[in-house]
Amino acid sequence: MTVLILTCDEDVTADMVVVHLNASGVPVVRMDPADLTGSVALSGEFAHGTFHGHLSAGGRLVSIGGLRSVWVRRPGAPAARAAGASAWLTEESSQALYGMLRGCGARWMNHPDAAGRARHKPWQLRLAQRCGLPVPATLITTFPQAAREFARRHPDLVVKPVSGAHPQDPPRAVPASRVSPEADFAAVAHGPTLLQRRIAKRADIRLTAVGDRLLAARKATARGADPDDPGEVDVRFAVSDEPWRPAGVPPRVAAGVHAYVRDAGLAYGAFDFAEDADGTWWFLECNQSGQFGFVEVDTGQPIARTIAAWLSRPGPGKAAPAGGAHSVTAP
Repeated sequence: MTVLILTCDEDVTADMVVVHLNASGVPVVRMDPADLTGSVALSGEFAHGTFHGHLSAGGRLVSIGGLRSVWVRRPGAPAARAAGASAWLTEESSQALYGMLRGCGARWMNHPDAAGRARHKPWQLRLAQRCGLPVPATLITTFPQAAREFARRHPDLVVKPVSGAHPQDPPRAVPASRVSPEADFAAVAHGPTLLQRRIAKRADIRLTAVGDRLLAARKATARGADPDDPGEVDVRFAVSDEPWRPAGVPPRVAAGVHAYVRDAGLAYGAFDFAEDADGTWWFLECNQSGQFGFVEVDTGQPIARTIAAWLSRPGPGKAAPAGGAHSVTAP
């Protein structure tokens, strides 16, 4: 039984997990759907009430029916690097690949349907509320007047991209930034804008959920930090010698996170919280394919090993391999 990892070639985070899978003798095939019709090929036959499908990548041929789990890490768009790449070919390739995989009975981290839904920030905020996680007052609007009224009620504000796209992905996104309540909100009419009450935080929290396992890390805010500093608002821009340190998870937060991943249908989630002066963890977002390597390096927490163990478990109704499995090294 094989683990299939769908991700781009240069994914060090995936490499960390592959090392543990190899050490456990679990067969693993890693491929980027962007290479379809090139170095990646597929075939599936539906006949006589049965299905037989195969994928080929890196010189390995694997049976789709022999997959124990599929880790959708950070795959490229199907056939994006094909010689005759086009929107039509990408759609055809996506339908073929994910359509076959959806019926294979393997365990998913995370299932494409659940992952697609989980990317929506407004949906995340509402689910977090329903699961009992504190959420800062937030407005998403294209009405300038609504933005002005929200700023009057919550004068200490930040503005964020609704999509949650990483700020290093220009020109689609900007880092979370403070905004004056006296700002001219007329531009809100030209695109959905997310305004949120700023949490005066004493620390950032990254909580990684892998199945039922919760691994939390805390990065204290630098003393005397300028609240207008981009790094104070958005930890991804923080210039600080303060490392991430392991942190215990408050029981109410743990219950809320377990409810969130259950209701979202996720096997993996990277949660970001802001811890205020009272110790309350405020939910900011959950990235269903978020990075974890930087946390593991600082804290020594076994995140990669935990993911590998989850992926190694047999799929529904499938027995564990009898042994003698061979492994594939990370590229």
